[in-house]
Amino acid sequence: MNATLVGIVEAAVESASVGEIFGMRHGVQGLLKEDLLDLRRQPPTILSRLRDTPSAALGSSRMKVTDEDLARMLEILRAHDVRHFLYIGGEGSATVVHRLSRAARDARYELRAVAVPKTIDNDVVETDHCPGYPSVARWLALAVREAGLDTEAIGVVDTVKVIETMGRDTGWIAAGTALAREREGEAPHLIYLPERAFDQDRLLADISRVHRERGHVVVVVSEGLKDSRGVYLAASERAVDRDPVGRPQLGGTAQAVCDIIASQLGLKARFDKPGTIQRVSAMMASPVDRDEAYRAGVAGVKAAVDGQTDVMVSITRQAGREYRSTMTLVSLSQVVGRVRAVPPEYIGDAGNDVTPAFAGYLAPLLGGPLPAYPRLADVRVPRKLTTG
Repeated sequence: MNATLVGIVEAAVESASVGEIFGMRHGVQGLLKEDLLDLRRQPPTILSRLRDTPSAALGSSRMKVTDEDLARMLEILRAHDVRHFLYIGGEGSATVVHRLSRAARDARYELRAVAVPKTIDNDVVETDHCPGYPSVARWLALAVREAGLDTEAIGVVDTVKVIETMGRDTGWIAAGTALAREREGEAPHLIYLPERAFDQDRLLADISRVHRERGHVVVVVSEGLKDSRGVYLAASERAVDRDPVGRPQLGGTAQAVCDIIASQLGLKARFDKPGTIQRVSAMMASPVDRDEAYRAGVAGVKAAVDGQTDVMVSITRQAGREYRSTMTLVSLSQVVGRVRAVPPEYIGDAGNDVTPAFAGYLAPLLGGPLPAYPRLADVRVPRKLTTG
């Protein structure tokens, strides 16, 4: 998020078509309150460091924008003579840009509105991937690699480890943990995505099989797992836990899976749930991701000053052996109201893992190999005594 912001600010500073540069505090919530930050007058040293800073320096928001909100937003933009509007985020943010662009057109106000994608969920359509996703995938792949070594070491006591990832409607984040494997048979042994209905009997059969083969099991589950009726395996029923658009807070899927394993198979199962910490690690950020996020911000400014509106910056993967990408534009009418699920060709037939095609898609985005860990050579000492 911050790398994209820096790309926008630096490109805007260099453009002769841009005057003042304002940042909305907490997104459109800040715009509606006219809570704006002067970005042109930020000390240069802050911007240079901000590019590698986690989270979102301007803050973020999630709100349901009404027609009245759109009118108020246009009123404030008019008051400040804002002619270029860039908004960073996922499909919800893209929808705001789409609606604002059309409201400006209907009001005969000249406004170039551009969406710049950023979501760890990787569920925005019409782009190869979204900035943010490669970094959360890298972070989790390493976390699962290390959790696998830990589980292997203590598997005689703690037999099953269940790791829960974020991902409400799609399994891109959970799928990314497959890149943890250095060798065949290593963790994660099983991966379950929301794209396939959760089947308890299938889960138990999978766990039993891997336990027989290896003596320990590492399972990755997405928080958004649902059964065949579309009911979440774990979701808060408290009204206070619903987000501004009415969706329940998810979390607890790993605990539910552990309870099933313990009660039905009699195996001890523990879980790890990284939570929001998985999306804010600057230390493990993918350099490819950081670079593309910055370039996406620059491309957004170029699109706006060139007169483009009602469009989103899109990352296009170039053909060739070496990974390369370019920034293109796509109409927001092709983006809003759609969710990009993990495609069938990336999900194994049994629904408990991903395919090599998915690994080929993600690997170049991680920005280099994960730390490799050695194993002791299996050189046994001959026995001196026979066992009774």
